[in-house]
Amino acid sequence: MQSYTIGQAARLLGVSPDTARRWADGGRIDTHRDEGGRRVVDGRDLAAFSVELARSGGTDEETSYTSVRNAFPGIVTAIKLGDVAAQVEIQAGPHRLVSLLTREAVEELGLEVGVEATARVKSTNVHIDRA
Repeated sequence: MQSYTIGQAARLLGVSPDTARRWADGGRIDTHRDEGGRRVVDGRDLAAFSVELARSGGTDEETSYTSVRNAFPGIVTAIKLGDVAAQVEIQAGPHRLVSLLTREAVEELGLEVGVEATARVKSTNVHIDRA
């Protein structure tokens, strides 16, 4: 299972590292220490928290969200696999993006809930890049 440092989690949530630390100190985000003693968040926990945060209307600070070259870095929050096709959902700050792609592409990219990924949007197509 992929884990994220407080700084990485903050970037994915669209907040400052100080805000992410306050949330962890207050028990809003579950953390543990890795082998190096760093405070980390499990990917699945971060994915669930990012969805909850987006639904609740946001963060403690005003953050400007922009799409530089239509790239939305975020965290995979859901995957629905079919025999041939798949649906991947990414929470990128307050933005929820859904992409339809092949099951083979999901497997080749190693996508699973809690993994960092970037949704790239061009016109009506959404492409997923594994971070």
